[in-house]
Amino acid sequence: MSTIGEYIASHAEMLEAALIQSLPPQWNVPVSLRESMNYSLMAGGKRLRPILVLAAAEALGGSQAAALPAALAIEMVHTYSLVHDDLPAMDNDDYRRGKLTNHKVYGEAMAILAGDALLTHAFYSITQCHKVHGIPAERVLSITEELAAYAGARGMVGGQAADMLGEQGLTKLEELEYIHLHKTSDLIVFSLRAGAHIAGATTAQLAALTDFGNAIGLAFQIQDDILDIIGDEKKLGKPVKSDEKQQKVTYPYFIGLEASELKVKELTEQAKKALLQGGFANPERLLQLADYLMQRDH
Repeated sequence: MSTIGEYIASHAEMLEAALIQSLPPQWNVPVSLRESMNYSLMAGGKRLRPILVLAAAEALGGSQAAALPAALAIEMVHTYSLVHDDLPAMDNDDYRRGKLTNHKVYGEAMAILAGDALLTHAFYSITQCHKVHGIPAERVLSITEELAAYAGARGMVGGQAADMLGEQGLTKLEELEYIHLHKTSDLIVFSLRAGAHIAGATTAQLAALTDFGNAIGLAFQIQDDILDIIGDEKKLGKPVKSDEKQQKVTYPYFIGLEASELKVKELTEQAKKALLQGGFANPERLLQLADYLMQRDH
């Protein structure tokens, strides 16, 4: 069995080959729009969310090929959120993963449109699970509905809005947890559930994956907060201590660095326990991914 590092690298390579083809070459799309979309879509990153889609399908003995369009869809949604996040009206960032942000290269208007197009194209991609791979339409409809909910107002966008509104100063850890659960965990939960739907998961298995996803998503975001304090700029591809400079309230701010590190470990154990109780045929990769996320340094 390959190591988790090799598994991530080989899956990321396969996903990137599919992503570059995901906007059909025969479609008549303005050149700048296509370039702007691909610029951010192909800007690297861990490809964590689409890998979780594939790993969840695998955990239930489902087809990775059939799960691929849903995996590409979540990477499109994640990418659009980063493009919009970096805009002057939001975080006003110049760099993302060591490269100039989209609006710095293509201008604000095209960056906004590229984000809009990526979000919309995600729903097109999901339909291909049924049209090309024959996954039953009801399952694909569930994935579509869940993407709209987890990525929208009650999900990621709600988390982004709460984060923006909270910049005046959060006073409770619960408020910060709401932001993290929606900004970060929701797309992770969606990814796991999408792969599971492809493989025909039971209600109990979907519930176990939801618990697993919420816990690793929160752990992932707390680890991000920690890395912003002690991380290596070269590995992260962005400046450290940016939270502090922007006076952003983070987990280490509330409970301290050591307690935050402990919380990441606790959440990871909680996630693995939820998964092991879910009755999956091949849960190994998901368990390894949980540990990998806890130990990452970028």
